[in-house]
Amino acid sequence: MNICIIPARGGSKRIPRKNIKDFCGKPMLARAIETAKNSQLFEQIIVSTDDSAIADIAQHHGATVSQRPAELADDYATTAAVIRHTLQSMPKASHICCLYPCTPFLKPQYLTDSFERWQSSNSLYCFPVLEFESNVLRSLKLSDTGEVLSMFSQHELTRTQDLPQAYFDAGQFYWGSREAWLGEDKIHNHALGYVLPKYSVVDIDDDNDWRFAERLYQAQLELA
Repeated sequence: MNICIIPARGGSKRIPRKNIKDFCGKPMLARAIETAKNSQLFEQIIVSTDDSAIADIAQHHGATVSQRPAELADDYATTAAVIRHTLQSMPKASHICCLYPCTPFLKPQYLTDSFERWQSSNSLYCFPVLEFESNVLRSLKLSDTGEVLSMFSQHELTRTQDLPQAYFDAGQFYWGSREAWLGEDKIHNHALGYVLPKYSVVDIDDDNDWRFAERLYQAQLELA
């Protein structure tokens, strides 16, 4: 049984009510639920939340709600802990996708493609990654006086094309088996990476990010 769990607590600090704020005419959470539905992968879509307004929007858009306890709704609760809590009432769930709510650029195809690749692998998890635009092994730092220093001095003179490509967690979703979610917190060390295309993710942390994301989203709609 495939299920999608969307963790959406109510206590967003940098962008108040971020998970249900209107994004180009629709609550952000509603877009995540819609993406999960359109993938046609899931028997059930569950929103884990501590917030009644979020719960109402989730149910209105066809998701089931899992009431999250207060101890799993603060700034220190881990994603794995939230998933484990939800799985306690889902004994038949075998393949679980943790889908973050603020993922308006995520296409259903990314969920289906990554699921197929994960199922063909021996990895406990699968999640999307993006390439760093500049190689991290050539990164710089500044001293207290503003002097430029190489972060990795051993690669200061290495040609960029001779360095391995570096990636980072795109922060969109995580596939994992029931056994993996219940027994292994170290997702990054046991996962298959699914490479997303450039401009398929915007990290939305403040109001400027939000405005940029809306403009990019609208531009992509016009070009489609």
